Amino acid sequence: MLRRTVPFAFAAFKCPPVLNEPMDNFEPGSASAQGTLAACQAVRGEVRECPIIIGGKPYTSSNVIKAIMPSDHQVQIAKSYNATPELAKKAVEAAVEASKEWSQVPFRDRAAIFYKTAHLLSTKYRHEMRAVTMLGQSKNPWQAEIDCVAEACDFIRWNIHFAEELYAQQPRSVSNSGVWNTTDYRPLEGFVSAITPFNFTAIAANLAGTPALMGNTVVWKPSPTAVLSNYLMYKIMEEAGLPAGVINFVPCEPTVMDSAVNADPRLAAVVFTGSTRVFTEINKNVFSRLEAYNNFPRISGETGGKDFHLVHPSADIKHVAACTLRGAFEFQGQKCSACSRLYVPKSCWKELKALLIKGQKQIKMGQPDDFKSFMCAVIDETSFNKNKKYIDIAKADASNYEIVVGGKCDKTRGYFVEPTIIESKDPRAQLMREEIFGPVLTVFVYDDSKPAYWKEVCELVDSTTKYGLTGAVFSSERAPIREADKYLRYAAGNYYVNDKCTGAVVGQQPFGGSRLSGSNDKPGAGQFVTRFVSARSIKEGFDVTPTISYPHQLPDVYTL
Repeated sequence: MLRRTVPFAFAAFKCPPVLNEPMDNFEPGSASAQGTLAACQAVRGEVRECPIIIGGKPYTSSNVIKAIMPSDHQVQIAKSYNATPELAKKAVEAAVEASKEWSQVPFRDRAAIFYKTAHLLSTKYRHEMRAVTMLGQSKNPWQAEIDCVAEACDFIRWNIHFAEELYAQQPRSVSNSGVWNTTDYRPLEGFVSAITPFNFTAIAANLAGTPALMGNTVVWKPSPTAVLSNYLMYKIMEEAGLPAGVINFVPCEPTVMDSAVNADPRLAAVVFTGSTRVFTEINKNVFSRLEAYNNFPRISGETGGKDFHLVHPSADIKHVAACTLRGAFEFQGQKCSACSRLYVPKSCWKELKALLIKGQKQIKMGQPDDFKSFMCAVIDETSFNKNKKYIDIAKADASNYEIVVGGKCDKTRGYFVEPTIIESKDPRAQLMREEIFGPVLTVFVYDDSKPAYWKEVCELVDSTTKYGLTGAVFSSERAPIREADKYLRYAAGNYYVNDKCTGAVVGQQPFGGSRLSGSNDKPGAGQFVTRFVSARSIKEGFDVTPTISYPHQLPDVYTL
């Protein structure tokens, strides 16, 4: 563990200015393109071992996780292991033990470790991290770059900046008052449970890394379909100097995480990204055990969405088409923010429909390391079957749904679902309400000849689903934008005007929604780091108290 003895460990310091990580463009023949292709070839050529890591030591079990390429499911790229309940409990003990020293490590030292993590990620490991994310999570190079490199580095660097700002927030003291007031932003007492998703390597790094940055120790359950990139992220943190036991890498079944980790009395917080169903179960299980915990555990989560594009008749229709195709189909619609419902005025539908069909037919589906691929496969067979189920619902109900374009599904080599656009006559039909989490966009064409059509469609958008994650409004006129903002204030935690509903940038558009889309703790903003500290107010007095009398009782009635 770190014990710094040099004098500047106890002096004031200032973190470097923070900027968002620049992104490579992968021009043909460029170093970024060639380096990434070479790294992909290396990943394809071996099955990498990703053991459980507890207290810095590797462990295995008989419950093997085979990490395959979603776009080529005959190719295995990694082997990991599900922890037994005994190993998961061992990870909790390792985290609690490591907390004794890590919670005392100065912020400067913690920040230095994570600054180095971001530096290693953006330099030495840039190509490799892109490759494992591309092949393991089925992302084209651009989608991998904006995720596992740029956003991951942004989360790390911006969170250091936000932590510095938080620590600087101190209560008012007057120098001649005889009192000095300070706030100690303590790490939480206990350990943090981090449960991370497959779709963003950056989110995994953020959910496991941010509690550690703030002085906590972590038991990290990665997604089994992102185990290779997540393990590499852990190893980069380790290389950067993260002490053993601060983060414990524990792939396991959800039931093991619940019974062996989240049920431990020393649980201080759960941080989660995933489905609404799972987050609901986590909340229920934690709340049912409140009397068993040493503290009230904090629960922070970002879950699903049924995200919308709402088009006004004045909108630039070509712009709407481009934004919608990107928002609905990039990364196969597997972003929590992906556009999955589109509201179009009847007067514009013919033009927009033609543009969407034209654009859909230009989208190339293929392998992640084919740089011509815009889309790749969905993450696994479960996802493939779910997407196919919803498409089949539309095909079977011709009275309500029309397949505008797409609808083909093929899992012969990989789990490929064609980008699909479906028109629904019922604005509250199943495909307009339920999250599909794939490349399926459902359209409702509203009648814009009615006198109060805009108010009516805004209220429809707001009330159709239980989610409140992202949404976008397109209009060239200001009055409809202002009116939509009023009616849709709670419909989206990330709300866009004349832009697609995906692509939030750390430090610029902090991400998260409410309703059944999560706790809206806004990763990418200063409020997120506050979830992992417990403030202690300290008052130090310099005066001597001469009496126990109150002012109105002077001269002294009571003497000592």
